[in-house]
Amino acid sequence: MGLRHLRLIAVNIDGVLLNDTFSPVIHRFVMRRGGVYTAELERALFSQPQLRAAAVLGGAGTPEEVVEAYFREREEYLREHPVRVLDGARALLERLRATGAAMVCYGGLGRSHFDSHLGGLAEYFDEPRYVCTDAFRPGIREIAEDVFGVRCDQALFIDDVARVAEAAQKLGAAFIGHPTSYEHSFQRQLMREAGVR
Repeated sequence: MGLRHLRLIAVNIDGVLLNDTFSPVIHRFVMRRGGVYTAELERALFSQPQLRAAAVLGGAGTPEEVVEAYFREREEYLREHPVRVLDGARALLERLRATGAAMVCYGGLGRSHFDSHLGGLAEYFDEPRYVCTDAFRPGIREIAEDVFGVRCDQALFIDDVARVAEAAQKLGAAFIGHPTSYEHSFQRQLMREAGVR
């Protein structure tokens, strides 16, 4: 697919524009509770609605209680490792904007996460600027067709999770992978297995 066919570029927020604060917290959350962290577990957790991921983790409590415990752990982690915009994020957005395609940011957290951490880059994105995908992850079809009214094969998704690559392949969307460098992550391996170059 040539760039001239692109009508939409969707850029994931965490791990692509912001530092990856999810892989380390999820790994720590599993290990602190006596779990075994595997590629299969990571695959089952990433880019899933929060309550579905919590059900996979299981343990004591309801999925809602697991989500609450996870976010408490995340807050603890963020005190020492705050969210920050990645080096090169603005340059990437400028390059993508130059294609003339519509642009949107997306992720599994609410709009306030985007406003708090990427508000200074909001002008690069077209309305609605940010789409929270927690209710319909990974969100390829929903973002392309429902939000922007374009076919999936007219969209490019940039993400750090292999599950999104797999969904993009099935729906005919273009995909660029940006897997985390976190030492315990399996995303680079899972992307290779999915055929991402």
